[in-house]
Amino acid sequence: MEIVLLIGSTGIGIAAGFVICKIIEQKRLKGTKKLAEQLLQEAQKEAERKKREILTEAKEAALQIRQDLEREIKDRRAELQRAERRIEQKEESLDKRLENLNRKDEEMRNRLAAIEKQKREIERLHEEELARLQEIAQMSCEEARQHLLARAEEEAASEIGLRIKEIEEKVRREAARRAREIIATAIQRCAVDHTSEATVSVVNLPSDEMKGRIIGREGRNIRAFEMLTGVDLIVDDTPEAVTLSSFDPVRREVARISLERLIMDGRIHPARIEEIVEKVSNEVEETIIEAGEEALLEANVKGVHPELVKVLGQLRFRASFGQNTLVHSLEVAKVAGLMAAELGVEESTARRAGLLHDIGKAIDHNTEGSHALIGADLAKRYGESDEIVNAIASHHEEVEPQSIYAVLIAAADAVSASRPGARKEDLDAYIKRLEKLEQIAKTFKGVDKAFAIQAGREVRVMVSPTVADDGAVYKLCYEIAKKVENEMKYPGQIKITVIREMRAVEYAK
Repeated sequence: MEIVLLIGSTGIGIAAGFVICKIIEQKRLKGTKKLAEQLLQEAQKEAERKKREILTEAKEAALQIRQDLEREIKDRRAELQRAERRIEQKEESLDKRLENLNRKDEEMRNRLAAIEKQKREIERLHEEELARLQEIAQMSCEEARQHLLARAEEEAASEIGLRIKEIEEKVRREAARRAREIIATAIQRCAVDHTSEATVSVVNLPSDEMKGRIIGREGRNIRAFEMLTGVDLIVDDTPEAVTLSSFDPVRREVARISLERLIMDGRIHPARIEEIVEKVSNEVEETIIEAGEEALLEANVKGVHPELVKVLGQLRFRASFGQNTLVHSLEVAKVAGLMAAELGVEESTARRAGLLHDIGKAIDHNTEGSHALIGADLAKRYGESDEIVNAIASHHEEVEPQSIYAVLIAAADAVSASRPGARKEDLDAYIKRLEKLEQIAKTFKGVDKAFAIQAGREVRVMVSPTVADDGAVYKLCYEIAKKVENEMKYPGQIKITVIREMRAVEYAK
């Protein structure tokens, strides 16, 4: 019974607890729902408030924009009104100017009419005056003109005779001088210039084994030889031969003789090379001085500075197209002396200028410029006269001749260079060189024709006057010269002459 009661009490307690929990849960759910409803209401209120604020701000912004637009429109209208006022003022000003122009035009027409009327009146008066004069003089205008001309001829007859006599005397005084210049100029026009220089020498070897001895261990012999002589020693596949290359003919000659002696001696090492080169250099220097003195003696020229004698002797080792330059200078001296004797001018000056005219070729490989200008500067430095200096400088027409000796030297130089057998040149190479000069000039826009003259020393370029103006001629000349320098190899200088000429021809029928 007690157990049953205990079980019953326990069941009742559990049921009561369940009911109590259910009641608590329902109350809690109601509280949560109520809280959620409160939160929702608050959120709705907050949203309404935010909405009102946003609407208020939007209205304020719209109002501000509207005010700005109205102000801008007002400013634009004011600006348009000002522009309209300016345009109206300009129109008024233009109207006034047009009115003034019309008035001035009317005044001008009136003035022209008055002038025309006065002109007709003057012509009428002139005709009346002319008729009256003819009536008084009892001769026409043509008769009066002939009468005046006859009187003028009579009065000027004696003066004309005196003038003719004065001109004849002047011609007689100038005849001898003019005749000399004309003869010299005629000789000069046959000038033909050739220029070429040998820059290599070939030394024959007894066998190809000698090449290895010349080079030496690790190239020490060839390095010592090149350093001491100042030339390039070229050892290539050419059988039993080596080549010496240098623009200095004296150094090349020293190197050639030294190498031949070393080959004959057989002892080739740096010390022996230095000994041989020094010895040969002294011998060649003595040979140069002797050659210069012999040339002076043969040309009968005296009083030349020792340094010029030494430089003159160096021409013995210089050649142009196979013609020895020292021999050529002697020929020029003799020819110039003969022509000077025939023309009646000082023979010794002509021989002196002829002998020294190519002296610049001895040092032109060390100095920038043409050999004529270099030689003139050298002669001036060592006390030669102005006539000699000008003759040297102008014998290739690089400067203007200032005496008859300058013309004689140019003519004698041409005679020596162009005589049969004096020089040799490959005709094909010569023609190609001239053609290339002409082709380079023709590549430029506006060039009509181009001619290489003076054996390639000068290029005459004819440009069309309708393509280039006078200012462009100088630029074109400079560009042609630069292109020739860049694309061609040549000794000396090439003169570029650009000619622009406009001609108008009409026939009177």
